[in-house]
Amino acid sequence: MIPLVGHWKELAFLRERIDAYVKEILTAKKEKLDLHIGTMIELPRAAVTADRIAEVADFFSFGTNDLTQTTFGLSRDDSGKFLPQYVEAGVLPEDPFVSIDGDGVGALLRMATAKGRGVNKKLKVGICGEHGGDPSSVHFCHDTALDYVSCSPSRLPIARLAAAQAALKGKKKN
Repeated sequence: MIPLVGHWKELAFLRERIDAYVKEILTAKKEKLDLHIGTMIELPRAAVTADRIAEVADFFSFGTNDLTQTTFGLSRDDSGKFLPQYVEAGVLPEDPFVSIDGDGVGALLRMATAKGRGVNKKLKVGICGEHGGDPSSVHFCHDTALDYVSCSPSRLPIARLAAAQAALKGKKKN
């Protein structure tokens, strides 16, 4: 997984080198490996140009913490000093570092997923980061038809429960 890709040519450049290096090692060791190379979508530019990036990626893993940070133009380290007041005053419905902001960051996720899968039908898409342990974010990912969510081990029980609830909710709709 290559982080912080902002341009498809960057991923193509790095993928070419990784593929060559891995091939060299596997040939020398007479081994085979089913290698998947993808990128973290952490920059708004990457989300907007996801169709081009998907041409050279096997998967997208949205780095939702960094994508939130770059979309809002906020530092996670500093925003904790004023975000609680924004939520309390109704400026924001909730802290976007706790739960995916559906209107902004979520729109980028939906758009990038659709654009990426539009050119690469086999593209696997998911999120990584603390949003993966937030129940409403897990439901958002399910509704967006992402393939997976990941989070820190301590948040796994909550994420699993939320994923099961989202799956059951989806079955009721059909």
